[in-house]
Amino acid sequence: MATEFHSTDGLVSALAGASFDRPPAVVSNAHYTGLGVARALAAHDVPVIALDRNGDGLAPSSDAVEFAGRIAYPLEDPDGFRADLEAVVEAAGTEVVAFPCMDEWVHAYAGSAPDGVRRPFSGPEGIARVLDKESLYATCEELGVPYPETYRLSEVEPTEAADRLGFPLVIKPARKREFEEAVGTNVIEVEDDEELAAVVATAEAADVRIMAQRRVDVVGGRDCSLASYVPPSGVEDALAVVGNARVRNPLSFGTSCLVERTERPTIERRALAVLAESGYHGISEAEFVYDADREEYLLLDVNTRPWKWISMPVAAGVNLPMAAYASVTGASYEPDPLREARWLSVRDYLDVLATEGIGDLLTPAEWRSLADGSFEREAGGLTTAVYRPSDPAPTADLIAAEFGDVEYYCAC
Repeated sequence: MATEFHSTDGLVSALAGASFDRPPAVVSNAHYTGLGVARALAAHDVPVIALDRNGDGLAPSSDAVEFAGRIAYPLEDPDGFRADLEAVVEAAGTEVVAFPCMDEWVHAYAGSAPDGVRRPFSGPEGIARVLDKESLYATCEELGVPYPETYRLSEVEPTEAADRLGFPLVIKPARKREFEEAVGTNVIEVEDDEELAAVVATAEAADVRIMAQRRVDVVGGRDCSLASYVPPSGVEDALAVVGNARVRNPLSFGTSCLVERTERPTIERRALAVLAESGYHGISEAEFVYDADREEYLLLDVNTRPWKWISMPVAAGVNLPMAAYASVTGASYEPDPLREARWLSVRDYLDVLATEGIGDLLTPAEWRSLADGSFEREAGGLTTAVYRPSDPAPTADLIAAEFGDVEYYCAC
């Protein structure tokens, strides 16, 4: 167990006495997503080092993490990030494998090219072709993959875009993390010309490219994503699972809290076509929403990194983090046959049941398996975001945060 979240110097000192028989994985950020990645890798005896801007995340206390410590935040100090990371590598005495879990960490690990870091995903150009929505939607246009009606506000006047789309409409950045840092969110719904002008002014002041997009009349409970790992050899050898976000918190647009494996061949085919055309390899999540008006799944985003419910494909028999790790280390990994799986964020799901008036979608057997911990011992079936009796410390940290004043900088 990582019993302490060290300062950078403290982590370097702790690592100096360590011995690794294989390259450790470094996971950033170290919250919900980082915890899921750490558990997936530790199940195959991969040592994990959690690196983050602070120690408030849920991953550092997990039994799946051997060391944890602070590293300079790349958006604030990119040179410090590289220097800190290289100090960690030198102290570990071996190369490490990078698992960035938010966009800023993806760009930092890919763009700064720190010495001693193996990257199981594309370089900056491949990432940019997918993460930049202007590029992504151009690829969709070329391939005939449906996406929401969108106008680049660098090419179309905001008032003209509003006339075409009507209000309310949605404003999105081409690259969401910069916009999120500037305004506190990565999507803004605007109701009139005055609100639109204010958002445009904020984006211009932050030097962020934005787009106006039609607000999709989505059907709740039908959102689907392709969870995949594409190796350098291409999409022909991809590992992929489609997840259906049955419940979100809040229901219409919030974070996923109940996701289940489903069969959607069209989504899989379209997402892999976009990845192939973009030349991206690595772990990714391609997000689709169902547009009731068009009676069609529309591609919204592709995340070139693990995401919050990364444990669902693992439970379904496809350990995407381990496949990525194996691709750059020579470790062996073979996926299991696909099986049914559901992923649950207990805290968010209970909140939805209490506030949104929906019916409970868990079976009595699933609730019993949570109560007695047997869900951990069964292949497939139910898995969880945080709560696991065999690894209780992250749950304790989550409870402490709920009743304290700790607020992690990203909920993912």
